[in-house]
Amino acid sequence: MLTPLHVVCIHSRIISLLFLVVLGLPRLAASSETALSFTIQTSPTKSTLLSIHFPAPQQGWAVGSGGTILKTIDGGKKWKRVTSGTTALLTSVFFADSSNGWVTGAGGWFSRTMNGGESWSPQSLATQQPLYAVSFPSPSIGWVVGGGGTIFHTTDGGQHWNEQVSGTMAALYAVQFLDEQKGTIVGALGTILSTSDGGVTWTAQGTQSAVTLFDVSFTDASTGWAVGNAGALFQTTDGGAKWVDQTLPCGNTCTKLTDLLKVRFTSRREGWIVGERGTLYRTTDAGLTWSEGKSIAPASLFGLSFPDVAQGWASGENGTIVHLQLSR
Repeated sequence: MLTPLHVVCIHSRIISLLFLVVLGLPRLAASSETALSFTIQTSPTKSTLLSIHFPAPQQGWAVGSGGTILKTIDGGKKWKRVTSGTTALLTSVFFADSSNGWVTGAGGWFSRTMNGGESWSPQSLATQQPLYAVSFPSPSIGWVVGGGGTIFHTTDGGQHWNEQVSGTMAALYAVQFLDEQKGTIVGALGTILSTSDGGVTWTAQGTQSAVTLFDVSFTDASTGWAVGNAGALFQTTDGGAKWVDQTLPCGNTCTKLTDLLKVRFTSRREGWIVGERGTLYRTTDAGLTWSEGKSIAPASLFGLSFPDVAQGWASGENGTIVHLQLSR
C-alpha cells in the first residue's frame, strides 16, 4: 500500500502537469494479448500530450503542454504541428465530427475549429479556472468541465456557453454524455456527478472513497467505469446509483499500484485502461478479468482514443504516441 506521502507526490506530478498551465474483486488474467500489437509512432514534439482524439481511423489530433496541437490525416503515419495561438497547457481535444472540434486548457483557455483542425479560434468562457475536458454528444450540444466544480453547457454548437451548477468545488477532470440528456462527470475527492436532464440538475454519487478520479466510460445507460490514482477502478451496473470498488491488485511484476489515467470501452465486453509508466490493461469479458498491466511505452500515458473496435491510439509524456491494433 502506498504511503500518504507517496500518494501526495504522485498527485503533485500529475496535477502539476494540469496546472502548469460482474461485481466483486476483479482478477488479473491474460486477455487474448496475442491478438494485440502496438507501435510507437514518430512524433514531432517532446511535449507531454495529455489528450488524443480520433473521430475516424485516418483523422486524429493530440494536444498538450506549450500549446501543442498535432494533426494526422493518415492514421498517424505522419503527424504535423498546427498553430494553436497559445502557449498554455492544453488538456483535452474533442471532435464532434471531422470538421468541428474543441480544445481546453489552463487558465480557462478554450478554442474551436470548424475546418478540421487546420486553424483554431479562441472562445471566451467566463472563468479563469483550468478546463480539463470537453464532450459533445451531438454537433450542437456540448459540455466543458474544469477546476473549482466548473461546468459549462452549449446548445448551439459552441457559439454561446452557460454555466451550470455543479454543487461542488472539486476539480472535475472528465465528462461523458451517452446522449443529450444523460451524462457523468468525475474528479477529485472521489467526485462523481450524474445528470439525466441535460445538466439542469447534477446529482452527487458515492464511491465511499476520496480517491482522485481521472476518467469515466459508460458502455450503456447502466454500466460504467471510473479510474483514478493508485489503481483506483470503480464499476457501476445500475447507472451510478452504486459504485463498487474494483481496484486492481498489484500483480506478479508490480512494485507499486499504478495511477490509472484513461479508460475506454469499444464494446460492452472490450475495455482498455492506460496510465503511469506506459501501462496498459485490457478486458475482453466486460471487466470480469483484466490483463496484467504491461508497459507499452517508456512514458506515462494520459490520452486514449478508439475510432473503431479494431484500433486505437494512446498519447503521453515526451510526445509519445502509440498505435494499438487488434487482429481479428
